[in-house]
Amino acid sequence: MSWSWLLWWRPPALLRRVIVNLTHSESEAIEGVLWQSRGGWLILRDAMALKAGREMVKLPGEIHIDRSKVAYLQVLP
Repeated sequence: MSWSWLLWWRPPALLRRVIVNLTHSESEAIEGVLWQSRGGWLILRDAMALKAGREMVKLPGEIHIDRSKVAYLQVLP
């Protein structure tokens, strides 16, 4: 049995646009491209802050989110 496929495996949501809903607020979320998943951190690029009833705000650089602060993650089509 070959284990070489493990070298190329990546989580299904990686490099896709996602919405990360946070545990501290139901009306706030972050949308972006899930760039990396390292240890207890999710790293997003091209991120925007989403807040209920307001326009999206572009966030500069990479955004690092602690997994313990994530309520759930939605993968966009």
